[in-house]
Amino acid sequence: MAERFSYDVPRQESKILRQDPCGTAVHPARVLKITLNMNNTLAFQHLKKAFLIALWFCFLTFPIMVIKVNPYEETVVWRWQNMLYVALASFFLYLLSRTFLGWKTVQEEKKKLRITPDRVKKNWQHILLNEPKIFVPVLGVLLVIFSAFPLYLSTYQINIMITALMYVVLGLGLNIVVGVAGLLDLGYVAFYAVGAYTYALLNLHFGIGFWTALPIGGLLAACFGILLGFPVLRLRGDYLAIVTLGFGEIIRLVLENWTEFSQGPSGISNVPRPGLFGMEMTLDQSISYLYYLMIALVIFTVFMVNRLQNSRIGRAWFALREDEIACQAMGIDKTKTKLTAFSLGAFWAGMVGVIFAAKTTFVNPSSFTFLESAIILCIVVLGGMGSIIGVIIAALVLMLLPEYLRAFADYRMLVFGATLVIMMIFRPKGLISTVRRTYNIKS
Repeated sequence: MAERFSYDVPRQESKILRQDPCGTAVHPARVLKITLNMNNTLAFQHLKKAFLIALWFCFLTFPIMVIKVNPYEETVVWRWQNMLYVALASFFLYLLSRTFLGWKTVQEEKKKLRITPDRVKKNWQHILLNEPKIFVPVLGVLLVIFSAFPLYLSTYQINIMITALMYVVLGLGLNIVVGVAGLLDLGYVAFYAVGAYTYALLNLHFGIGFWTALPIGGLLAACFGILLGFPVLRLRGDYLAIVTLGFGEIIRLVLENWTEFSQGPSGISNVPRPGLFGMEMTLDQSISYLYYLMIALVIFTVFMVNRLQNSRIGRAWFALREDEIACQAMGIDKTKTKLTAFSLGAFWAGMVGVIFAAKTTFVNPSSFTFLESAIILCIVVLGGMGSIIGVIIAALVLMLLPEYLRAFADYRMLVFGATLVIMMIFRPKGLISTVRRTYNIKS
């Protein structure tokens, strides 16, 4: 057990507090003067950088914030006061961010000094998702709150909530590939498209209903995930990202140009909504029904993903993410591990694709562009790589925030982008970062 020792410095020797690298004693006043000079230099550098950043942001936002064209009157309005607001905001935000990051660094150093070998950091996410005494009441409260939404929200707001829940499932699916297994996938939207077109085409040619097409769409997307996984087994990093991006574009271009198969850019319309034992439902009732289906799918997805992460294959994914060579040296089948990650991640995307086709009753290739993959990847990164709760919160924030920012009109997406940048500065590991598990073996 570690012992702590304290030394009492005699009063007559306390005048000499520092020594230079050569061993020469340095007077405390000189140390204080050097420290003040260093702090002044750092402060000047921060002010200089803040000024340059303010100029850079003014340059970037000049076309949006300053120039306003009125096409009816054929005039141009110059809003120079907006440039001043952007400069001041970026200047002071940078200084505040540097102050906060400096304070955070000091707190982390103090925290490291207070940690002893007997203290083990508990992962509250693991406790929340695996302790029934905590998990069941929290799930019950959230279920009651979300189930009551259709009672006092409009049809439009319920539609937005359905979209947000769809992106929750998509984010959790991609989190298996990117966050847990560490495989950067930029073509995830391809599996989303496979699921949507599976339902649309099966219903168009064979009259297959929603509930039959739901597992078929997921399984077919999983097969495409395996087809993508085989060619990229030896790739990682940027090369893997480029290949997966190409795969996503290939699927979109095939759907757009193979008119005999997918009806091309015209798309497929009149896709039926999900039914309930043959009952006839109005538009509002079908939207509410789809909302409750999405809640059930989110609960099922969270349960399955959490169990997968705690299973043997989940530990293999984490090992693959940390070090691929060490993972293989430990006897883990790298091929099986990668293919399982691709196929399971694609399975959830395929199921959500079927629900997307049922929700919109129309599918066409323009709904499955690279931007969709980028948004889903943003959800995973912003929420925290490998974090289930973080991905859920990030998906809800990214989908609902633009709607609530409509009051800002022209500046809505600018505020949205600035919010993302600020979050990545202050929380680089995501909203809720995963905590590496530690195991304490008592002798």
